[in-house]
Amino acid sequence: MQKLTILNTREVKKIRKVVEAQFGCFLRKDYAYLMNAKNKLFVVNKDLARIDIDRLRIDRIGLYFAEVKENHVRLSKEGAALLVRECEEVTNIVSLSKDEVLTYFTGENLTKDLGSEKKLIILEYDGNTLGCAQYKEGIILNFLPKMHRGTVIV
Repeated sequence: MQKLTILNTREVKKIRKVVEAQFGCFLRKDYAYLMNAKNKLFVVNKDLARIDIDRLRIDRIGLYFAEVKENHVRLSKEGAALLVRECEEVTNIVSLSKDEVLTYFTGENLTKDLGSEKKLIILEYDGNTLGCAQYKEGIILNFLPKMHRGTVIV
């Protein structure tokens, strides 16, 4: 059982500011945000956050949205898809070719020139959001969990 903390408005504003700096927007709907001891951020409906979660024995609640670090927020696969779906103008989206998607889903890093700036990016293929990755020195670092990897993707 994990200990979840409901974030207050000030904490959410800090996260909002970082995500907006990285991707140009933040979730529009009014959600409640919960964080566990490992700095993993979960999104739930505001009505659910009114329940006293300290009295419940829960393993998971809400949608795993992102991992929060000191100077960046790395979106989960589902978090990236939610952000793209809710926002009109998302920056740092990189479209991949079919061959790049196949390479990415085998767990390998991708070589692609996106400039010299180190940044987090959202990957997409054919209008589908694949997840979030880090771009650094001409390489897209693969953060895809092993359970999502495979060979019959496209």
